[in-house]
Amino acid sequence: MALLCYGLLVVAWIVDLLTPQLFIAAILFNGPIALSSLALRSRLTRNLVIAAEIANVVAGYVNGVQAGYHWDAIAVGDRLLLAASFVLVGYLSIKTQEYAREAGVSAGRMRQVEIEKALREATGRVRGTLNVELVQRAVARESAALLGASKSLLVVREASFGPPLVLTYRDGSRDIAMERRALSTELASLVARAAEADGVFALTGNDPLGRLTLEALYAQEALVTPIAGGNAARYVLIECVGPGQRFVGDAVVTLRAFAQQASMALEQAHLFAQLGERNEEIARQKDELANRSDVIRDIVYALAHDLRTPLAAAHVTMNQGLSGAYGELPERYREILRTAVAANDDERRIVETLLLVARYEAGEASTLRDRVDCEQLVTRIVDELRPVAEIKGIELSEESSAQRLSTRGDPHELRRAIVNLVANALDATPRGGHVAVRCSTPDQSMAIAVEDDGYGVPEQQRAGLFQRFGGGHPGSGTSLGLYIVRRIAEKHDGAVAYAPRAPRGSTFTLTLPLAKE
Repeated sequence: MALLCYGLLVVAWIVDLLTPQLFIAAILFNGPIALSSLALRSRLTRNLVIAAEIANVVAGYVNGVQAGYHWDAIAVGDRLLLAASFVLVGYLSIKTQEYAREAGVSAGRMRQVEIEKALREATGRVRGTLNVELVQRAVARESAALLGASKSLLVVREASFGPPLVLTYRDGSRDIAMERRALSTELASLVARAAEADGVFALTGNDPLGRLTLEALYAQEALVTPIAGGNAARYVLIECVGPGQRFVGDAVVTLRAFAQQASMALEQAHLFAQLGERNEEIARQKDELANRSDVIRDIVYALAHDLRTPLAAAHVTMNQGLSGAYGELPERYREILRTAVAANDDERRIVETLLLVARYEAGEASTLRDRVDCEQLVTRIVDELRPVAEIKGIELSEESSAQRLSTRGDPHELRRAIVNLVANALDATPRGGHVAVRCSTPDQSMAIAVEDDGYGVPEQQRAGLFQRFGGGHPGSGTSLGLYIVRRIAEKHDGAVAYAPRAPRGSTFTLTLPLAKE
């Protein structure tokens, strides 16, 4: 463009030199100056203006010399006007270039905004679902519409062996074809090349391999990009245009951005699918665990019920023997029989404890809420366990409150809780020790405290004392007694607590709400 402008300026200058003084051909200098605006180079325009001014002066001088050193006043005035016109045309050309550049930038920005809007809408539709198949379909469909492609292919290879899944979308189609098939040699080679590529690449007919591949795709041009889809799947997206068609402007940049968004959408869909599978596995394991728990609970129920009958029969028989129903017994044999009765009672308590644990773990806690008198309940329990205490050489006593205390609950469960506390105290107290059961009313509640001067509870066991198998006194059987006491207390809106005694021993306090009158 610069050579053309300078050439035209030289031609106009030669014409001006050869014409008479009053025939001012220098007006032709404005042509190259105006033409320079097409080059969008303001420096070229300024140089042409300077050259035109110099050429105008030189041509005017030469014309005057040719006229016998006579310079016509009109010719000189015309030359001056032409000099001003060169500056004016140059100024207008430079301004035109500036406006043209601004218009070009504005058009580019508008195009960029349109591309970003189309890309945002397309990726929004792609990420509008978390179903893997629907995301794959959306990628094939939206990419073709975004790039102006006549056909879009999404090749999904889910394993190293076996045919891949191919999704094909054609412009104007209402649905997407999905088939699992072996790829042709050309398409397989293209997919392998895409898997090794870093990003988008164009496939044209400039090389023989490209022509063969385009013929296999029935396309004139193609854009190919790999897509990281998460999981073990590998994706290759192929966009094609037919004869006489072209991709939209900035197609490579647009496809690169779309591929990144599609990758995130596919990864999210795969993660959601994995989460669903894991949830199903967790639900299956939960059901299996629940079934096993039901089986274990049923076994515990069956064993406990089967054990209750012979233990109850043995209790009756041994007590009848002690009462003389089978004749007078030697004192030594009566002592052995008393020990057996105590051991039988311990076994019965263990069975009852197992039944209660099974019931509470199965959510079958009693809803019975009768009025229970504290003094009467404690008296019956102490009378029941006093023979056991006498056999062990322990003094068992009770202390009643000055006022009559009562609560509401299941009498059998509350009895079981207090029996467990007293039985534990007897087990933890050596021969010659003392166990006392007291009823009191602190803070508008009813408290039943079981105190002993036995071995106490080691400090390292106190944190888990009321947990399932959380410890307890040495020789306390299943270690479920205190756990049952806590569960019963909580079901009756109460609590159970432990406190050490000085110089030795323990105090277990069962606190229950007072019954309203």
